[in-house]
Amino acid sequence: MPQNQIARELGCAINTVRLWGQRFATARLAGLDARHQGRKPKAETPALEARILALTQRSPKDGSTHWSTRKIARLAGTNAMRVARVWAKAGIQPHRLRGYVASDDPDFETKAADVIGLYLNPPANAVVFCVDEKTAIQALDRLDPVLPLSPGRVERHGFEYYRHGTLSLYAALNTRTGQVLGKTAKRHTSDEFIEFLRQILDSQPPGQEIHVIVDNLSAHKTKAVLALLVEHPRLRLHYTPTYSSWLNQVELWFSKIERDVIARGIFESVADLRRKIMRYIRLYNRHARPFHWTYRHTRNPMPVYSDSNVTVH
Repeated sequence: MPQNQIARELGCAINTVRLWGQRFATARLAGLDARHQGRKPKAETPALEARILALTQRSPKDGSTHWSTRKIARLAGTNAMRVARVWAKAGIQPHRLRGYVASDDPDFETKAADVIGLYLNPPANAVVFCVDEKTAIQALDRLDPVLPLSPGRVERHGFEYYRHGTLSLYAALNTRTGQVLGKTAKRHTSDEFIEFLRQILDSQPPGQEIHVIVDNLSAHKTKAVLALLVEHPRLRLHYTPTYSSWLNQVELWFSKIERDVIARGIFESVADLRRKIMRYIRLYNRHARPFHWTYRHTRNPMPVYSDSNVTVH
């Protein structure tokens, strides 16, 4: 019979059929003896699993910050593969670390509801902006030539660079259109923030109500800022709760410009950095889309921002 037909009838791979055929052709009946007797696999007993999990939840005594499978295996009297299976079964990953920030704002629910309400149900005939600063953006110039990507090779940058200076970027994200109003500055001060708020005021029709979502930076709460609000009653500031930057949608746009322009950019001067940032904003606004705020109840409930291409938790 053909080897592929034998493999189909026996439900095995054709290489298995070929292997045993060669052994029989070479050594006849003696070639059919099993080469490896093997052994019965040992099951992870509940007692061993409990011991591994108990050790994992303690701190290592050798000064290290977390366990490895081999360290646990030596203490538990087993092997690293068995420890890895127990960890996988229990969903434990000691090698990973995730940070978190808990808001200590006593008015968290009230402030969060105010901000989310502006996203989901904005006031009629009003515009909502998310405003923040991206500070200390470095104008880095690579000293070595960039080696472009090619098949089988990623783009490579030289390790050495020259730092021309830094600048700050003020950005206001229109939650309805997704377009961004940007302004660069040498420093992020209250005066620069007020100047940017005036730029937002000038960009909107006279008399239109403007709601601005900002964080709790001290520069956003100075007497000069309060005076501006009195001068322009149509401008209203909404402060996010402390340590809750994830409530500000402009942070998502900052992550986009970081990936697209800043992280891998090469800038010959601070002016070059400013020019490339503003060019990116102009081109981005041509096809801007708003972020859609949704809520999904999970073990770690967090809002989800998404557009047609990106979903960010």
